[in-house]
Parts: sequence; C-alpha cells; structure tokens
Amino acid sequence: MSAKRIVGAILVTIGMVSLLWGGVFWTERDTIIDAGPLEVTTEQREGFALPQAVGALLLVGGIVLLVLPERRRA
Repeated sequence: MSAKRIVGAILVTIGMVSLLWGGVFWTERDTIIDAGPLEVTTEQREGFALPQAVGALLLVGGIVLLVLPERRRA
C-alpha cells in the first residue's frame, strides 16, 4: 500500500467522522475527592468541531486519492 493510499484512507476516515459527529470529541474524567466510600468526580467534554464543508472536502479528497491509479515509472 503506497503512501498516497494511506493518506487517502486517513482523509476518508476523518471526513466521515466530521460529517457524522460534527467533529472529534472526548470526555475527560477527573477524580476530585477519593476518601473511602466517598468519591467525587468531574466530567468535561473536550474536542474540536469541524464545519461540514471541511468534512466533505476531506472525504472527497480522500476518495480521489484512493481511486486515482498509481503512477508507473518507465
């Protein structure tokens, strides 16, 4: 698998994620107090949003890289 195809697959994946979920997000959990049976935790949602136009461009660019034939050197 060439580098062009790997980059194309990565672009398709990022484009699909951004179109389906609106970006990449994760939840960060922190323990504030842990005293025996008492445990207090916080959850904070972090991440970054990608506009739909950027997701579509990433998806199309990745598909183009996957579909184009390999260049052959003479």
